[in-house]
Amino acid sequence: MCGIVGLLRGPRGRGVDVDRAARAVDALIHRGPDARGTWQDEHSGVWLGHRRLAVIDLSPGGAQPMHSHNARYVLVYNGEIYNFAELRARLMRDGPPLRGHSDTEVLLETIARDGLRATLPRLNGMFAFALWDRERQQLHLARDRFGEKPLYYGVLDGDFVFGSELKSLLALGARTPALDRNVLATYFRRNYVPDPACIFSGLTKLPAAHTLCITRDSLSALPESYWSLRSQVADAVTTPFIGSDSEAVEQLHDTLARAVALRIVADVPLGALLSGGIDSSLMVALMQRASPQPLRTFSIGFVEQGYDEAPHARAVAAHLGTEHTEQRVTAAQAQAVIPDLAAIYDEPFADSSQIASVLVAQLARRKVTTAITGDGGDEMFAGYLRYGLALDLWRRLRTLPKPLRAALIKTVQGVTPTRWDSLFQHLAPLLPPRWRFGAAGDRLYKLARLAAADSVTAMHAAAADLGTPSALVLGTEGGASARHELAVGGLDEASVMMLADALDYLPGDILTKVDRAAMAASLETRVPFLDNEVVALAWRLPMAMKLRGGVSKWVLREVLARYVPPALTARAKAGFAVPVDSWLRGPLRPWASDLLSEQRLRGAGLLDHAVVTRLWSEHLAGRRNHQHVLWAVLMFESWREQWQVGA
Repeated sequence: MCGIVGLLRGPRGRGVDVDRAARAVDALIHRGPDARGTWQDEHSGVWLGHRRLAVIDLSPGGAQPMHSHNARYVLVYNGEIYNFAELRARLMRDGPPLRGHSDTEVLLETIARDGLRATLPRLNGMFAFALWDRERQQLHLARDRFGEKPLYYGVLDGDFVFGSELKSLLALGARTPALDRNVLATYFRRNYVPDPACIFSGLTKLPAAHTLCITRDSLSALPESYWSLRSQVADAVTTPFIGSDSEAVEQLHDTLARAVALRIVADVPLGALLSGGIDSSLMVALMQRASPQPLRTFSIGFVEQGYDEAPHARAVAAHLGTEHTEQRVTAAQAQAVIPDLAAIYDEPFADSSQIASVLVAQLARRKVTTAITGDGGDEMFAGYLRYGLALDLWRRLRTLPKPLRAALIKTVQGVTPTRWDSLFQHLAPLLPPRWRFGAAGDRLYKLARLAAADSVTAMHAAAADLGTPSALVLGTEGGASARHELAVGGLDEASVMMLADALDYLPGDILTKVDRAAMAASLETRVPFLDNEVVALAWRLPMAMKLRGGVSKWVLREVLARYVPPALTARAKAGFAVPVDSWLRGPLRPWASDLLSEQRLRGAGLLDHAVVTRLWSEHLAGRRNHQHVLWAVLMFESWREQWQVGA
């Protein structure tokens, strides 16, 4: 795991400045604290920079930028190729002699032998890399299938620049680009900046599973896809899994076990982040099964009632016999992280579980260098509550006349979210398990907003839109929804929702959150649920093996039951939630009030101060819980202060 940055001088560009280049590389020291490397070809106008976090082959043999044996290619690379041993064996049979044991060299020499387009589909891993072809004078960028690793690019001061993070890339330019108001509006609708957009005008993100080829004569080009999840899903529709329940459980167990085995290869201490839920518990179980030593696991919990997952993780760890480290976090400790979030996330990012992600990454890094996570399980195996709830809600609503629906919506919104929370606490023993969840008032208000949809998939699309007032960002039309077209025939409604999340929410929110949080602590994270074979099998399994009898991730639960009693993981999904609602009314109120002041907002000229003031007043008075939109505003204002961005 590393950080990369580079530049290709344009016809009217000025090229790399030594001081700026040094700042650009060192801005990524958290992503690569172990070594620093640069390479420049002044005649070609190319400069490559690299910071290394050594995980595979700790020797200088894994140093970058790395030159191919035939001297044609130079590579800077961030990530891990998990099937590098298989690729290495092929190279040993008919390739050049290898100098070291790193996956970087295997990647580079496979490209040198077979070409980039032939190599990319064979890779099972996470990566973002830049490849300079000295023979053709071309710069190639590439990103992994799901966008686990970030890669920004664009033109600054007449030069083409790229980097793992904006802070590094922008260090190469003379000035910070202008903010893109339309992208800002989209951020407020999504809580993140979805790929391929960037908050700064003229810059973009390389989409997942795409490449880009740049030459000095033409610094602009369209990304090209080398793999498509839509095509994977379309293939799954035509070749579905036709075995029995027990055969599905057995095949999934073996496939996941292989995925985990590939990801526990490291030359540094390795552990796992454990929440005690289905996904992370299954990863830990399979890791512990493959390890002769007790596995190191890590979890955090909050002292506030209803937000503490630590006891669940502790129980799973004890059952599996891991070496478990737990930290109970006070409100003050969690809030101390908030000033660092803008620098960590580079772009505005407002999934409040980012706080817990940062804290657990810091905890794990004290003992390990790389960690397995359970991310991706929800998108591959229908784990989000919203899938089942949307289906249930639609079945109940579709037969109701619109006037009656409107009356129900009005009734829900006539009771404050706080009052709904209280009512649900009293009714909890009488409700089915899938309806026992926290923040009931917020969820009901969201469901009321979705009830006007004319289909279950339209309801899900609306759920991805936070409903932020379109007038919040001045001078825009409210931002794009950024949903992908899902033209895959034969999909059931739940699968359409899953595919939408896998294409947008997974790379834009989940993977961004964990990458930035972990790399800020110099911790590498690995995601077995996004293994090539796991993804292919997951989409071939029928929905009845994922959602069954109101229970999500049925087949995963069956695999996990081989290792952990179901009672230990039978609870409502929490998702690293933090009590932002109460914090904003309590200890965070002075900080928030300063960032949301009318004078500050007027001076920036970006947000409508009247809209923000109304939301803040309603929240403080307890009339509405606006924690999500307010957190998005606060994260943006904190980011704007960090970057010194104005109108």
